[in-house]
Amino acid sequence: MLWTPSGYYDASTGGDELIGWHFNNGKDKAADFYPVSKFRYTYYRPDVISKVLQTLDVEKAVFEQMLPPVVSIISPPESTEVTNTNLTIRYAVRTPSNEPVTEIKVLVDGRPVPIDSEDRGKGEVRITIPQQDCEVTVIADSKSASSVPATARLKWTGAPSVLKLRPNLYILAVGVNNYHSEDIPNLSFAVKDAKDFVDTFELQNDLLYSNVVTEVLTDEKANKDNILDGFNWILKQTTSRDVAMIFISGHGENDTTGYYYLPVNMDIDNFIRTGVSFSDIKRTVTSIAGKSLLFLDTCHAGNVLGTKSIGTDLTGLINELISAENGVVVFASSTGRQKSLEHSDWGNGAFTKALVEGLNGEAALIDPDKITIDTLGAYISDRVKKLTAGKQTPTTAKPQTISDFPIAVKR
Repeated sequence: MLWTPSGYYDASTGGDELIGWHFNNGKDKAADFYPVSKFRYTYYRPDVISKVLQTLDVEKAVFEQMLPPVVSIISPPESTEVTNTNLTIRYAVRTPSNEPVTEIKVLVDGRPVPIDSEDRGKGEVRITIPQQDCEVTVIADSKSASSVPATARLKWTGAPSVLKLRPNLYILAVGVNNYHSEDIPNLSFAVKDAKDFVDTFELQNDLLYSNVVTEVLTDEKANKDNILDGFNWILKQTTSRDVAMIFISGHGENDTTGYYYLPVNMDIDNFIRTGVSFSDIKRTVTSIAGKSLLFLDTCHAGNVLGTKSIGTDLTGLINELISAENGVVVFASSTGRQKSLEHSDWGNGAFTKALVEGLNGEAALIDPDKITIDTLGAYISDRVKKLTAGKQTPTTAKPQTISDFPIAVKR
């Protein structure tokens, strides 16, 4: 058994039952003993112990073991002119922590592209790029962290694409007003929010998008099984040239096991079995082949459920989704643990009211004919603050590897 004063340890089989923390309960009560095995996922760090033996410095050892890989693109260099859609990317990677690289990810215009498994670890990967200017990004993962993205912007000088096809737009919209459980407060406009979102984007059919294909799950249809089936549907439908949007309206809440969206059949005594977990949502939006956008118009039921102080606030989850390796654009109705407000005067939640107004033309702030991610986000932010007198702060976030792009045209 080896351990440091800060609690990190390495042990042979069963060894982590032999040491732990002695917690006093006062002079009149017996003390509690917590073996370090109960904190295994936090403190079992044989890699740190090995580094401590080398450096004799615990803080330095922990820091060095946390350092992410460093990756750079060797070729093609920045601003290279390309004429072929088949491209070989050569890269170099080093690991200051001496941890092995576990995965190499390649993104084109912020979205992951498949690479041949035989190429991984060889210092080069073969990919296919579109017949247009694009950005290629390489990210290296270790067990502990992901590298800062290495990006090269490429200029297309080859033959123009013969087919100038507009993308298809796939939308999955979910909204719940009336919950089965009497322990969950009902909402007034979550269902209407989901329907209004879909109706607004259906007007973009044959404009910015070749086809707008939608699936709407509200109230009775918005049970966990149907929502997960909807996730599977949008994953299978969306190709690399398409756009996918998932809109979720209703209650979102934290349990000790993480963040969950509450479907209509939610049992608050069993989040894992009946809730739609953040992991389910993340797995879906990060696996979509095309551009992936997530709209979260969820509010805490914590004051009623007694769980408001548990778990992670929404801001941390959004930051996870918009990391470069995940590549998701996120619009969220509020930040941290704020409530998302709705009112009969608006006929919607504040976020969706502003969102629909923006898509209908109010967010065409730079180009009079186009609504982009950035202009829509700016409009929603300003409008929601005015509607709620500053009580609600929406947020729009996207990875640094994704440039601004239009999501609607003004009709």
